[in-house]
Amino acid sequence: MTNSKHLLLAFATIMTFTGCATPKDSRLYHWGSYEQQIYAMYNDPGKVPPEQQLLQLEADFEKARAANKPVPPGYNAQIGYLCFQLGKIDQALNAFETEKTLFPESTIYIDRLIARIKP
Repeated sequence: MTNSKHLLLAFATIMTFTGCATPKDSRLYHWGSYEQQIYAMYNDPGKVPPEQQLLQLEADFEKARAANKPVPPGYNAQIGYLCFQLGKIDQALNAFETEKTLFPESTIYIDRLIARIKP
């Protein structure tokens, strides 16, 4: 093989692998610590207090906003659940309404939650 063919083959190989690589930032949603929190909440209930979980989700939300990425389905519902646990009913209802607006397929489930906590 000639030198130019080696160069062309090397270039084609690099471009192939570069095209297959997915940058970390290309995910549709900004997940932050959401998945880890849900896992921890069910795996070891009570280990992390709701106040701390809520603060982390709010911080992750700000990071999502800064990265211009939406939060995933269930994120606002989780915020609503944590607010409910803390007795912040109005904030919980707002978070549940936001979840319904962003993900209309959750409407039936969220409406049932709202019906249970509405004063």
